Amino acid sequence: MKIPNDDLPFLSEIYEFCLLKKKAVYIVGGYLRDLFLNRQKENPDIDFCISKGAVKFGRELSRKLGAGFVVLDKEHGCCRLVKKLENRIYTFDFSDFRGKTLKLDLLHRDFTINTLALDLKDAVVSRDIQKHIIDLYGAAKDIKLKTIRIAHNGAFAEDPLRILRAFSLAAIFSFKIEAKTFALIKKQKKKLLGVSLERVRDELFKIFESPNAHKYIVELDRFRILSLFLPEIEPMRGKYQGPYHHLDIWKHTLESLKQMEGVIDSAQKNPDIKTYLDQVISSPRKRFGLMKFAAILHDVGKPKAMRREKKKIIFHGHERIGLGLTRIISRRLKLSNEECRALEKIVLWHLRPGYLADNPHPSARAIFRYFRDTGNEALSVLLLSLADQRATKGPLTTALSRLRHEKTVKSLIRKLLKEKEEKKPARFLNGNHLMSKFKLPASPLIGKLLAELEEAQAIGKIKNKKEAWKLAARLIPSRK
Repeated sequence: MKIPNDDLPFLSEIYEFCLLKKKAVYIVGGYLRDLFLNRQKENPDIDFCISKGAVKFGRELSRKLGAGFVVLDKEHGCCRLVKKLENRIYTFDFSDFRGKTLKLDLLHRDFTINTLALDLKDAVVSRDIQKHIIDLYGAAKDIKLKTIRIAHNGAFAEDPLRILRAFSLAAIFSFKIEAKTFALIKKQKKKLLGVSLERVRDELFKIFESPNAHKYIVELDRFRILSLFLPEIEPMRGKYQGPYHHLDIWKHTLESLKQMEGVIDSAQKNPDIKTYLDQVISSPRKRFGLMKFAAILHDVGKPKAMRREKKKIIFHGHERIGLGLTRIISRRLKLSNEECRALEKIVLWHLRPGYLADNPHPSARAIFRYFRDTGNEALSVLLLSLADQRATKGPLTTALSRLRHEKTVKSLIRKLLKEKEEKKPARFLNGNHLMSKFKLPASPLIGKLLAELEEAQAIGKIKNKKEAWKLAARLIPSRK
């Protein structure tokens, strides 16, 4: 096991700087763990520790490397260097020992799998990791056993985010959390309430972007950790939904997440869909992780919308209530504006594909309006709709209705992909045409007219500029 060739030039430069400054520097933590797992990141991040003076050392090194520099924690001596290449980004974190010695520094790390260390000299000169690796707390053994184990009993007290990080690491690597660590999680989970929500969000999305998010979200929920940040979950528990459903609202939500993972796995076999799913919405978070979060939120409005009419349970308007709650949750977790808009749109329109499927032959106008309203989230909504329907197996949900839903949604996906390949036809008329011809001022009316004309053109109601002028003339009097 050796240091990858791509990483060696930078590590050699850092080592040369260490010789110049007469400093002993160690590679520690996740980078070494990943090498043991034969796992390489697209954009490597490497942690280093030094007995003291890490911030000064890092600042001077950043000048030599031509890298960006930022102090992460002045009090505890921690800084970050970022070096951007043409197709890769390297992140180097330097920190002072957390104790008087390297042994004590490693003890104060979060989990045993992250307690590996390697003298930078051995990494560059020998490159033989296994021969020179420093493993004082059983890291290699726990990596082999695929086990998440706290490095020391005070790990969660030092940083409560580690409670959530136990689940995110387990999800990323498909590891199990050992019993003693679980017991401490259960005992100390409320310490998470003191952690910044940005850090919580980052760990949650690591879980959503893992291959089996459902399993670990269920584990988080079993300890009632998820509802510490999403209290909107609690009213969803135990709420019977009627004979079309076989699960209460919250269990249906979890089942929808499970089905969503299956839908995503299947859909990404199509290269165009995979490209869509892998889009970075807000670095480093990708669309497919956001879609899994949307599965968690899609029915969040149901408890407030729940009514009984003539012995029937109905949830009229739950998507609009869900929109409002989603906005609150998105802001709470400090999601980007683009992520907020995407989630809100998915939750608001998640019922539309089902409505289209209720009609054996949805009209061209209805289909156009679906794509117009959902915009860039049209595919996300369709994939969520598949997952939502597959999670619905009550006695009144017939095989025929399920088949019709699948057929409609897959037809819409094919139509969407086909239209994306085709160049969108130019409008017959624009706003200046309308204002000049009909002596209209710039106003919202122009936008409404253009929307009507665009729809008519898309569904084939008008086929040329002459027909567009006639339609516009008919529309204007009724809109004054």
